[in-house]
Amino acid sequence: MGKRLDGSSLFSGINAGLSNSFAMIASQYTDGVTLENLNKALTNTNITGTGYGATFASYLTTNFNSIDANSDGTISADEIQKLMNNMATQGLTRDQIMSLGSAYGMSSSLQETVLSHFDDIDTNKDGKVTNQEINAYGINSDIEKQKIEDRNRIVNNMSLYYGEDLTEYEGSLMDYKYLDDEENS
Repeated sequence: MGKRLDGSSLFSGINAGLSNSFAMIASQYTDGVTLENLNKALTNTNITGTGYGATFASYLTTNFNSIDANSDGTISADEIQKLMNNMATQGLTRDQIMSLGSAYGMSSSLQETVLSHFDDIDTNKDGKVTNQEINAYGINSDIEKQKIEDRNRIVNNMSLYYGEDLTEYEGSLMDYKYLDDEENS
């Protein structure tokens, strides 16, 4: 079996990007992380030149009103921490994965896999995937792959008895008992 699907790097990468971008933006502007300062940050090469700063500054700008929970016009460190905690416990939406998961240093193959199988991974159908759902999907995928490998190995061993015309097959093993009968009818 291949490497098991694990979403922890996606979540930790997004958390690191959010906290680092917030700290960088906060250090650039003495009046705090306001919507105006976030818009300035989008053209500030000290931030955009980091590889992930523009991605996270753009996300913070777009979602400013929902992140600024107390509506004081400034995103605080506590509000960023609350956002990261919510993402960790409640999961990430498809849009969050697409916008934040593509930031510098994150596994594009993990992001592509999660996005490709998002609806299957989101077992509770809340529109978000958690690290636990991603890990469970990876385990279930590994189990299904192993079942298919086991069936194919049994089928290949059965070909000695039933003939060489048997190849990989994902149906029931009992189908082979009646395969010749169906072809002859």
